[in-house]
Amino acid sequence: MKHLFLTALSAAVLFVSGQAISAEKSAREIVEQAELNAYYSGDDGRSAARMIITDNQGREQMRQFTILRKDQEDGGVQDMMIFFSRPADVRDTVFRVVKRVNDDDDRWLYLPDLDLVKRISAGDKRTSFVGSHFFYEDVSGRDTALDSYEVLSEDDAKYVLKGTPKDSDKVEFSYYEVVIDKEHMLPVESTFYNDSGEAYRKMEVLEIETVQGYPTVTHSRISDLENGGKTDMQFRFMQYDIGLPDSIFSERSLRNPPAEWLQLRD
Repeated sequence: MKHLFLTALSAAVLFVSGQAISAEKSAREIVEQAELNAYYSGDDGRSAARMIITDNQGREQMRQFTILRKDQEDGGVQDMMIFFSRPADVRDTVFRVVKRVNDDDDRWLYLPDLDLVKRISAGDKRTSFVGSHFFYEDVSGRDTALDSYEVLSEDDAKYVLKGTPKDSDKVEFSYYEVVIDKEHMLPVESTFYNDSGEAYRKMEVLEIETVQGYPTVTHSRISDLENGGKTDMQFRFMQYDIGLPDSIFSERSLRNPPAEWLQLRD
């Protein structure tokens, strides 16, 4: 009888464990599909972008730049460069990132006034990107392998998931909740919580357009819920599959931008 009881108990444990594994896989599949749609549309892409930074007293600053991006593999290694054009104090500043999976991304910032290429360490990836409320990590996207996920709720329009960092010592948040729109399979809202369970940071997608068949975010916002202030990011002149050469994504382009690929008006 004891043997039968243990066998039944083991079967029950395996059944419950199987359910948990299945649920986690389902949540991860949702997140990974959303990441592909958000960061890997087309084989490459180009866009003009503008950031409006608003502090907690309502004062505004602007940053204008062009983004070039090329995927080495779908959902894998990705090259990106951001070339700043306005205002004068950030003109010719260039940000370069090599996005990796299951490894730290490589990031560099070229500061023209100093003629200096500054490497952004992994420990600084969740710090302010050129004085905005966006973090360096927000620009290229957080590696989905760094977090575990569970589905909190689902309806006809959206999934709501909870993301928990696997190594909490390396981030400032305890967990986050992300809303993924089913129509476009894009993350449209992410709210970050501290150790006290208080929401302190929020990302929102305000506009989505279809560009060359790809659902594309054209207006997003990061809000500081703790101290006030926000940064809006607006995109224009988006193009995909334009045939960007690999040679663009190099240290040389930090000091010598590829002018022929930056001919966008904004």
